Amino acid sequence: MQKNHQKRREHSTLFTVTEKAELLPFLLENMKQNSRNSVKSMLTRGQVEVDGQPVTKHNHPLSIGQKVEIQKNKAAKSESMLTGLTIIYEDESIIVIDKEEGLLSMAAKDKNEKTAFSEVSYYVKKQNPRQRVFIVHRLDRDTSGVLLFAKSEEVKMTLQTNWDEMAKERVYTALVEGNVKKEQGTIKSWLKETRTYKVYSNPTDNGGQLAITHYKKIKSNRQYSLLEVRLDTGRKNQIRVHMEELGYPVVGDKKYGSTVNPLKRLGLHATSLTVVHPVTKKVMKFETDLPTSFLRKVQ
Repeated sequence: MQKNHQKRREHSTLFTVTEKAELLPFLLENMKQNSRNSVKSMLTRGQVEVDGQPVTKHNHPLSIGQKVEIQKNKAAKSESMLTGLTIIYEDESIIVIDKEEGLLSMAAKDKNEKTAFSEVSYYVKKQNPRQRVFIVHRLDRDTSGVLLFAKSEEVKMTLQTNWDEMAKERVYTALVEGNVKKEQGTIKSWLKETRTYKVYSNPTDNGGQLAITHYKKIKSNRQYSLLEVRLDTGRKNQIRVHMEELGYPVVGDKKYGSTVNPLKRLGLHATSLTVVHPVTKKVMKFETDLPTSFLRKVQ
């Protein structure tokens, strides 16, 4: 590919287009030091200008000779200092991140341990010292992917109170042990947590919480299967418990039946979240890239 001319300015980076391309692929090619989600968030925030005009469309066509300028701003500077997460989307009401595995959502026993909550709080306070963020839902420490925060208590309450209606679709990708025989299926059971913090599944109502999980096989080999998992309910450890019940535990999940840990992490990733925006009422879909380590195991 022909190299595009790059020029660094004090408050921006300027590229001159030398080949026809679409905007997102052009940016990914020329900003390899940035993650895909980081580049997408720059587009969302309106940091990218083509011939002086802000452009947010990923497939915006570029012509030879056009100037693409990436504006630096306080938000981008603050984001570059974050650990264990990338910001996917932000507006006045919500902030959506791609959390890495190993990072707690919140409330670490060690008060000095970084969490997704502490990192996002730090990020917003850099721009406005009075700004706060609020947890809406959580991901397990070793589950990566989409996590949403509210920027006010009112927005948090709106989302949490109406979560089952407002969270239109929750899609995960799971790498599980074994070659799953059925192409797709649904698991429905009642989940109850014991005093030892382990969740157990029961096929009939035992006073626990009803949990419904749909799965579809994406790819498999003799050792592992890659599944797309959709939730009707969001119970604690739901996917992990249901995969154990199915006989194909999530890799790396010793607590729920796994005997191998080829990824050195839990084989679970929150791929996308589709929600009704709490203020605008628009349906919005937030997506993340699947970890390449998952894909490599089913090649």
